[in-house]
Amino acid sequence: MRYEGPIYRPPSEANSLLIQATVGCPHNLCTFCMVYKDGVPFKIRPVEEIKEDMLAARKIYGSGVETLFFPAGNTIAMPTDTLCEICRFAGEIFPDLKRITVYGSSRFIHSKGLYNLEKLAAAGLSRIHVGLETGDDKILKQIKKGTCSAEQVEAGKWVITAGIQLSLYVILGIGGQAGTDAHADETAGVLNAINPDFIRLRTFVPKVNTPLLEDVKAGTFRMLSPHQVLAETGRLIKGLNVASMLTSDHYTNYINLKGRLPDEKPALLARIKSALKRSEETFRPFFIGDQ
Repeated sequence: MRYEGPIYRPPSEANSLLIQATVGCPHNLCTFCMVYKDGVPFKIRPVEEIKEDMLAARKIYGSGVETLFFPAGNTIAMPTDTLCEICRFAGEIFPDLKRITVYGSSRFIHSKGLYNLEKLAAAGLSRIHVGLETGDDKILKQIKKGTCSAEQVEAGKWVITAGIQLSLYVILGIGGQAGTDAHADETAGVLNAINPDFIRLRTFVPKVNTPLLEDVKAGTFRMLSPHQVLAETGRLIKGLNVASMLTSDHYTNYINLKGRLPDEKPALLARIKSALKRSEETFRPFFIGDQ
């Protein structure tokens, strides 16, 4: 099996077979992301190479693979028929396969349209991880996400209508101190409109070689303290009216939250309230990320 450039996968795909389908990210402009800034330009690997790697994996792991993740950063940007072909092939050589997953941003999902998403679902694609980041249009523009809240909502609804599970990522603190309330409120609104299967929380950590780190150093972006991040999290959760699994399964977060909404909302808010009683010095220290 062959890999090129940075290979990242969500924590929930820790036990999945990783077969690289694309290299890099076709957008690669987000001000908070360092992953592909110094990497090779975005490209789609030849289908025959992808199939060869899957066959090589079968020789190593056998035909009993149950979950498969196709890196890299925005594999949904592959031509629909190409992605369908490798999904179908995966299903043929791994008959026990229960899930095929990719990363995909709202902009590229939206460009597919519902018809092509339904084709992908029929071919076996079963989950898409999407960096929603925020539902606030002002912040989306500031971080150069390349999409808007209306596009995010429509793309998300199409994914769910097509029968594909949707996992949305929110970056706590991405609006800084100036945008914290709007970030929480507008993001809750977008999530309510989509009602995704999963909501996954991440806390903003400035990364090396990113424009947002330079803003932090210059003082033009004022980061939230641990208590402020927790307060923002509570405001976000209070505003949610969804039937989603919420998790904060990531090293950037100050506390671990996991619960099914809406039933476990009171317990989640109680955990945040309890954490706010702790001294800020007891939480993880500030750091600059390098991965």
